[in-house]
Amino acid sequence: MGDVAIRVSDVRKQYGDLWALDGISFDIAYGECFSLLGPNGAGKTTVTEILEGYRQRDEGEATVLGIDPATGDRAWRSQLGIVLQSDRDLGDLTVAEAVHHFAAYYPNPRDPDEVIESVGLLEKRTSRNEKLSGGQRRRLDVALGIIGRPRVLFLDEPTTGFDPEARRDFWGLIEGLKAEGTTILLTTHYLEEAEHLADRVAVISRGRVVECDTPARLGGRQRGSARVTWLEDGHPHELHTMEPTKAVTELAQRFDGEIPGLTVDRARLEDVYLSLLDGDRYVEGGDSE
Repeated sequence: MGDVAIRVSDVRKQYGDLWALDGISFDIAYGECFSLLGPNGAGKTTVTEILEGYRQRDEGEATVLGIDPATGDRAWRSQLGIVLQSDRDLGDLTVAEAVHHFAAYYPNPRDPDEVIESVGLLEKRTSRNEKLSGGQRRRLDVALGIIGRPRVLFLDEPTTGFDPEARRDFWGLIEGLKAEGTTILLTTHYLEEAEHLADRVAVISRGRVVECDTPARLGGRQRGSARVTWLEDGHPHELHTMEPTKAVTELAQRFDGEIPGLTVDRARLEDVYLSLLDGDRYVEGGDSE
């Protein structure tokens, strides 16, 4: 397997007449954060659940940590962390009880109290699951996903229900896991989240990978024209150019230093994402996103 933690090769999954996955392929390196982007029904959850061992593929090959997920044993599963799209049913357990309980499933778990603090639930440690808000339940799901020190962490829409501050705190937590060498597969509808966290992103449409690259290079984003704006004589000015550095240098010479109101913008990830989908945003059966 070399440096490849997750390999998906020509995987297909069919539901009736619908191919939820139609020959999808990608590799994820050890220690990489890889994000799957796509509209509802594109196949993101299907391929993720195949890799987690929850669904069987019909064709193709898949490995996680060198093991076929369809045959992964308990030792293999103990190396995975999974944050599902929906909340876990934890009955009437408190936050502390749930995290300590799940810690007992793993041979070398993190300290439960440190995990509770890291996901921002220290003040809720004695609160029962049913009393938590939606965002707090998602934080608890994340705590249960990382308690076992996973080598591979699956995050399926992990920040749904988070307020902006909680989402930023979560990003810091994920960056810490990346620094420790954890391999992360992230599915999210928040393009800002993918851009901030992912080393590479794959855009999926109709069960196929449309394009895979770094967020900065996706869809030739780095080669697109830039929009340079500034203020001059009290009026806004705008220039679209393929050479923004040259334009800014010329403006700096004209103004002899600081350029009033200067901004330089390239295409947003959202713009590139939508252009790759080409309006193909649909919802069909066979996938739960």
